[in-house]
Amino acid sequence: MSVQELPTPAAGSRPPKLPSLTGLRFFAAALVFCFHTSLPKMLRVFEDDGVAHGYARAFAKAGWVGVSFFFILSGFVLAWSARPRDSLGGFYRRRLLKIYPNHVVTWALTMVLFAASTTGPAVWLPNLLLLHSWIPDLDTFVSVNQPSWSLCSELLFYLLFPVLWRLVRRIPAHRLWWWAAATVAGLVVCQLAVDFLVPGTPRLAEWPLSEWQWWLSYNIPPLRLFEFVLGMLMARILLSGRWLPLGLAPAFALTAAGYGLALVVPWQYGLNVATIVPLALLVTAVAAADVKGSRTLLRGRTMVWLGEISFAFYLTHYIVLVELRRLLDGRLFSTPAAIGVLVGAFLLAQFTGWLLYACVERPVMRRWGRARPKGPLPPARTTETREPEPAR
Repeated sequence: MSVQELPTPAAGSRPPKLPSLTGLRFFAAALVFCFHTSLPKMLRVFEDDGVAHGYARAFAKAGWVGVSFFFILSGFVLAWSARPRDSLGGFYRRRLLKIYPNHVVTWALTMVLFAASTTGPAVWLPNLLLLHSWIPDLDTFVSVNQPSWSLCSELLFYLLFPVLWRLVRRIPAHRLWWWAAATVAGLVVCQLAVDFLVPGTPRLAEWPLSEWQWWLSYNIPPLRLFEFVLGMLMARILLSGRWLPLGLAPAFALTAAGYGLALVVPWQYGLNVATIVPLALLVTAVAAADVKGSRTLLRGRTMVWLGEISFAFYLTHYIVLVELRRLLDGRLFSTPAAIGVLVGAFLLAQFTGWLLYACVERPVMRRWGRARPKGPLPPARTTETREPEPAR
């Protein structure tokens, strides 16, 4: 398959915006919501056991896919929008402002509503500081507002991005696909090592692996760097004109096939191994459509708005579900009524996400998140000349 020549921005200009990728974020966050509502321990609403089992089976890997998508997307977007004359302080300030105020608000709300009575300082303090995913204790790395575990990985990504970006930019364009393949292979090797070298007993009650295997294969931040770096490599592949002519329909079909594969492979390999390649191709295909100016259903005003509030929705939906579970107190519903309950919970989580976005995230970013470069970053050498310097 030949590479696809796409229009690239002139040197020193800003790369095109990627509204379709913003819209796609909504579906990734929705997958995480569906996954959590499929867990009996979280919210059991279907009185029909067959329907409940089918719902749980359909979304059994949806949460893993959604998080993996966000990690790949994070690397892609940061590389796509990297500012060559940005200061390190400015970069780190914007990244912290993007996630930490939302986290503090949802952390505090979770503690007030239900977590304070069962969570001691040894747990809630690392959670507040976004260090809890580094601690190999199940009650710590999955604690307080549980989706916040992924922010520990995001913080590591942000910390390392300036260094990683210099390294990625030095890769010759004709070797980018080889490095992408090596990154995927690195993830596979790590998962194999966890599977075969880490003791698999005692097993967790909920998942078919030990606590140490669960922590190493999914929660510890360094292992998630493979997805982040792959996103960076895919951004460079697109910027350098090395992207393959893969359309949106085949990219979505590959992602669906990857999800189907994740449902049938050994459980641990369904966390991210089965879907990392399809998701990376999907992110790049959607970005390529935006670069070409293609009109997609993802770039409409409503979809972009839903994508913009998706991070806040991701952080608030768990709180909504826990409170709804408390209110329902084990009550089950007929299938139509249960679907109505889930839809209502989804809409309520969207509303609380919008509140967090409108009252915290957006005002903070507008007030303190604007670029104020104080000096250039050290220039990064690259062996090619055709790729422009991307800027936000």
